[in-house]
Amino acid sequence: ISNGLIVDGLILISVAWKVLYKAQKENILATIGPYHYIRHSQYLGFILIIVGFLLQWPTLITLIMAPILIIRYFILAKQEEKEMEKKFGKTYLDYKRKTF
Repeated sequence: ISNGLIVDGLILISVAWKVLYKAQKENILATIGPYHYIRHSQYLGFILIIVGFLLQWPTLITLIMAPILIIRYFILAKQEEKEMEKKFGKTYLDYKRKTF
């Protein structure tokens, strides 16, 4: 299970990065690929990897760091959503309603 989470996380990050890079280059909202379903696709990929490593090596440091990193990604996602609302306005709000 842990290897699957790690590999899936890496794949999700890779696919999402390509979409996000292109969208940023064109100054548009990323809404295709994994971003069609999940607003923070790369963060989800990182969380999958963190959980995968936590399952694989449940040491004191991973037990301490995993929740800290996951919470930090949630906070970062909320901050970025505010920025996207300012930048894209109603377009982002409509997108936000359709995605997870």
